[in-house]
Amino acid sequence: MVLQVTNSPFHQEQVDLLNRLLPTLSESQRIWLSGYLSAIQGGAVASVPTGAQATAAPTAPTAGAISKEVTILYGSQTGNSQRLSKKLGEKLQAQGFQVTLSSMGDFKTNNLKKVETLLIAVSTHGEGDPPDNAIPFYEFLHSKRAPRLEGMRFSVLALGDTSYEKFCQTGKDFDKRLEELGASRLTPRVDCDVDYDEPAAEWMNQVTEALNAASGSSSSAAAAAVALSGAGIPGAAVSEYSRTNPFEAEVLENLNLNGRGSDRETRHIELSLEGSNLDYEPGDCLGVYAQNHPRLVEQLIEAMGWNAEELVPVNKNGDQRPLREALSRNFEITVLTKPLLEQAAKLSSNGALQELVSEGREADLRAYAAERDLLDLVQDYNLKGIPAKEFAAILRKLPARLYSISSSSKANPGEVHLTIRKVQYEAQGRERYGVCSTYVAERLAPGDTVPVYVHQNPNFKMPQNPDAPIIMIGPGTGVAPFRAFLGEREEIGASGKSWLFFGDQHFATDFLYQTDWQRWLKDGVLTRMDVAFSRDTDKKVYVQHRMLEKSKELYQWLQEGASVYVCGDEKRMAHDVHAALGAIIEREGGFSPEEAAEYLSRMQQDKRYQRDVY
Repeated sequence: MVLQVTNSPFHQEQVDLLNRLLPTLSESQRIWLSGYLSAIQGGAVASVPTGAQATAAPTAPTAGAISKEVTILYGSQTGNSQRLSKKLGEKLQAQGFQVTLSSMGDFKTNNLKKVETLLIAVSTHGEGDPPDNAIPFYEFLHSKRAPRLEGMRFSVLALGDTSYEKFCQTGKDFDKRLEELGASRLTPRVDCDVDYDEPAAEWMNQVTEALNAASGSSSSAAAAAVALSGAGIPGAAVSEYSRTNPFEAEVLENLNLNGRGSDRETRHIELSLEGSNLDYEPGDCLGVYAQNHPRLVEQLIEAMGWNAEELVPVNKNGDQRPLREALSRNFEITVLTKPLLEQAAKLSSNGALQELVSEGREADLRAYAAERDLLDLVQDYNLKGIPAKEFAAILRKLPARLYSISSSSKANPGEVHLTIRKVQYEAQGRERYGVCSTYVAERLAPGDTVPVYVHQNPNFKMPQNPDAPIIMIGPGTGVAPFRAFLGEREEIGASGKSWLFFGDQHFATDFLYQTDWQRWLKDGVLTRMDVAFSRDTDKKVYVQHRMLEKSKELYQWLQEGASVYVCGDEKRMAHDVHAALGAIIEREGGFSPEEAAEYLSRMQQDKRYQRDVY
């Protein structure tokens, strides 16, 4: 979309100038320009700041008003909190605030005492843990070294997933700890589920209004400043497609990577991005909007005695769809969460369900929800008879599934590749299906389209120096981003050494992308590769065992400045790999366990140890 005279207050010459300028501006340039216009609006004189972290000159505060300096810290595993923080920073700078925006991992804790207004956006990783880049700040704030913060005002945006027991735990911890240290809330904490757009936007509005009220300034900044600070700037380089407006990508290929006889099915999917203007880098993810399994949808409709064609609302705007379509495309029906069970109990007169959600039964509720889906719930507690519209109102939106991209856009222009393992198993006497993996494996063929968007992950990126060595650890489908890494390094002619650790069950049937690795080894793009096929030996061997076998060489690579990347299962593999790295550093470097842990912590802070785990 390009700015047109008919929908703007500018004359043609100005429109032409803007359309030439706006697409060329960097993010920091847009932020500075928005603040500059805001300063002019307020009557202040702005001087041109320098540096990537430049901020706008503040408008003169009214008598007795608080400072217009704001610090925004984010803790983010996959980039959501970081993106929201940047959006808030732009919003505030457009209204004349001086904003310091930083990852928690980069923030100097000795400056905390000086901060008057602190805004935090943080996700919760795994079972209640802080994201990797939030760990140092989290540990500092919860230590005896944390200062008293009576002069600070703060607010917390917490991102999480209600299907996890410790929903938004990291955000709750920060909120509680800041209060314990004497800081006062600017606005209440907001906890967001996977569909976070609306509550996050509301939190930003509340924070902005509270800051404007406290600083004695008007929230009506120049419209041009607000427009220039947002992501929706017209320009040829910006895609109109996003998480809330996905692109219908055509399927080009859908292949099974596993050999005959394997008990696994891993799909290699190639999608066309032609015409989308979507761009991605190695380490980014693709969000895929799948559909629930038609068999589960039909079983649910039958169990509840519903009319499949009845119209039900699918969003807060009141848009309606036939029930079968809504259950297929719009609602989550395979995951039970505590809020869902509590709301279902309110709709039902079933005493057993009401007892399950009562205080003191939390462990029983967790155990029940962990192994069952919506069909189990309605059958186990005889919920038949609840009207479809009432039941649909308590269901959460079907979220996109994120997959690490397994291609380089330089090597495969106009395409994006995914590596997805089909999930299918039996539990409670019934077949269960992974929503997206089964959809992709069974119901997507070349020529079909699927809604997608690019999810940028700034916390899983190759070194800026192409000559720096890298160590990649990715068993199973965790190897996906490393196919993208090596494809990119081949295209740019990177000369740094590279080492890949890969593992799966059987060499003969489960060696994913074997020909790619062999070609890159032959051409020198991949320096060395170690593999672990756990079912081919009497004793199971995994990637961490191969790392320990190559302990001396691996430590030497670390000493030479190698960056370590880990992708795959968070619950077991990532913990085992982390422990192996610590043991290697301790053994080969002659460190104590505490010193080895500090070594790894410094690597994380220096972005030389990055993880994409799930």
